[in-house]
Formats: sequence, structure tokens, C-alpha cells
Amino acid sequence: MNESTATESCVVVGAGPAGMMLAYLLARSGVEVTLLESHRDFNRDYRGDSLHPYTLELLDALGLVERLLELPHFPARLFRLHTPHGTLTTTDYGKLRTRFNYVALMPQAQFLDFLAAEAARLPAFTLRMGAKVNGLVQDEAGRVTGVRFRDELGEHERASSLVVGADGRFSKVRRLAEIPAHPLGASSDLLWFRLPRQRDDPPEADVDLYFGSDHYVGLLGGPTDWQVGYALPKGDYAAARAAGPAPIRDFVAGHVPWLADRVHLLRDFSQTTLLSVDIARVDTWHRPGLLLIGDAAHVISPVGGNGILMAVQDAVAAANRLVPALRRGTATTADLAAVQADRETAIERVQAKQVAIERQVGRARERGRPIGPPPLLKLITALPGVRGRNARANAYGPNPPRLDLDLLSSSLH
Repeated sequence: MNESTATESCVVVGAGPAGMMLAYLLARSGVEVTLLESHRDFNRDYRGDSLHPYTLELLDALGLVERLLELPHFPARLFRLHTPHGTLTTTDYGKLRTRFNYVALMPQAQFLDFLAAEAARLPAFTLRMGAKVNGLVQDEAGRVTGVRFRDELGEHERASSLVVGADGRFSKVRRLAEIPAHPLGASSDLLWFRLPRQRDDPPEADVDLYFGSDHYVGLLGGPTDWQVGYALPKGDYAAARAAGPAPIRDFVAGHVPWLADRVHLLRDFSQTTLLSVDIARVDTWHRPGLLLIGDAAHVISPVGGNGILMAVQDAVAAANRLVPALRRGTATTADLAAVQADRETAIERVQAKQVAIERQVGRARERGRPIGPPPLLKLITALPGVRGRNARANAYGPNPPRLDLDLLSSSLH
């Protein structure tokens, strides 16, 4: 066992958007932090690639956004629903009064690599890739005082004033802490795959949904390709795999005709990634010496594309509370409870909306009805101001936290 005497103010487990952003903010504030990531790199497919105006404004305040936006990205300004009855534009980010009146669609791996490189410039930051946490260290009173992890060099133990579990929907930290997550209900799974972007593709096809009678397809535009999400009824993956990619190709060609010339590139299921859609949350995000944030505390479904937004906002709220506490020496139970209190109402509102949509889709399938939006929505979204209000709601989420910039002790830009 190595490093048993090394002590950090904070160990963050999981280098996704929540963990990476929190670790960066802590280090930027002068708090010693070690970030542990089980994978050896970020080069893999993720569930979300959307950087909302809130996130871009935060990065601007941190002096990072100019360098970030030099990287390839796709500015999405519209959210549209394509139904058998016509196309509805429900959201227009161009109506927002902000420099960042769009959603930047950027591969999440690229975003995380960028933040990791920026954080590496901070002396208080340490990143350990390929570090798989396999235990929590506790004192006699049951307070978490560190973690055990394994990497290519062997077994290690890292003592810490606070452990933050930001390791996603299948959180190992959550399981080790014996904190149960309660499912709230989901009716669909998604098969994700990529098709190449071509020069004459519709320029306004930013973030679109295409509805059929019993399936729908979601598109996310990128600099060089399209992410395509094909919705399946919950638990139908085995049947879809047995049927092969032909029904998926036929659906995409029939409902997104401008992709028909390249659907043949989807040749087998090895080109797809199954996202088992889930909506869940824990009752209490913390125990003495330990805090959960992001999907480790509350699993957000892909509905609305705001998983990264909620994760980043968790990190901001946590940093506001944890920096003063860790500068004092430790984060008390009251400090950890305050993080949950700051974020819980917003998360409940987002998840309630997602659960309502999932139930609507589930009921439509059960009754053999089309699963798309009701025709009345076309009239609603045509009303003045509705598309702008939808954009603001999705761009910032409910009760968005504001980072206390006075906490930042580093002037690095």
C-alpha cells in the first residue's frame, strides 16, 4: 500500500463534467485537490456533448471560454420537433440576451481534455488517470477520511478531509457508501451512433427530434458528424439487436430523408452504443466526510440535453460552499447539507419534467398512439415570446447558482 501518509483537502472521484469542474474550481481557489478517474483517457463516447449558455458564461468569467471556443464545435440555435403533422420550433436560443446565444455542441472528451489541461496549470491540482477506487477509509466514528484505489503502480490509500463522489450514474463511491438511489421511472432506451456530416446538410438542423408512430430519432449536430439517438421501448434492446440495423436504417431514411444517402454506413450493432435511460436520485447526498454530486447523486436522462448543465451547476454550488469550509480545515455535515439544499429543488424540477415526458411516451406506446408532441403545441410555440422563454429555461435551468468569484485565489487566465 502506497501514499498512506499523503493527505489532501479534497479527493474527487470521477473526472466527468461535475468532478472535473469542481476539482478545477477548488484548485483555482487554492484548495489542494486530487482528481481520480478510472479510465486512462477521455477518448470514448459520452451521453451528452452540449455546453449551454450558462456553462459558456461561467467559462468566460473564468477566462477560459476564448481558448475553448477555438476548438471545433457546432453552435446550435434552434430546438425543433418534426412530426407527421409538421415541424415545430419550440426553442430559439438566438433570442437570448447573451454573447453566447446558442448551445455549443462539442465532443465531451474534447471539453474534458481542455479542462484537464487548464487545471494542470494550477499547483493545487493533481489528476490520476486509470485510478479505480475500491474502498473508502473511515475512522472509528464512521466518518469517511479517504479512499483506496488501484492503478498500474499498485494499491494506494489517499487520506482526505473530504471525498466527493462524482463518478456518474453507476457510482462506485455511492455503492461503497451504501447510499441507495431510487428510480423515478423511464420508458425508453436509446441507441446512439454517428453518421458523417456533409456540406449540403440543412444548416438549421441543430438539435432536432424526428417522431414516428412508435419510435423517434434525436439528432445532435457536430463539426464533422451527427450523433443519432434511436429510441427503443425500455428493455427492447435484445429484440432490436436480433432484428439487426435494417429497421433503424429504414426509420432514419424515412423520417430524416436527407440522411438516407448515408444510413447504409450503419452496418452492424457494434457501431451503436446503448444508453439505458434512467432517472433516479438519492435521498441524502452526503454522509460525514463524503458528498455526492452530478449523476452520482441524481441521474438525469438525456431528455432536454441538460445533463452537463446540471453537473456543472452542482460543481459551482459545491465550490461556493466547500472552498470556505476546506480553507477552515474541514467540511461539516452542515456544509454538505447546504450543497444539497442549494441544488435539490432545481434537480427535482428537472427530473419531474423528464418523468412526465417519459410517462407520456410510455402511455402513447401502450395505447398504440403516436408518441410525438400534441398538436396544440404548434399553437403554443407560435405565441410571441414562447420560444425565447423556452430558450432561457433550457439555457440556465431552474435556480442557476452564481459562482462566488471572490473565492478564486489564482489569477491564471
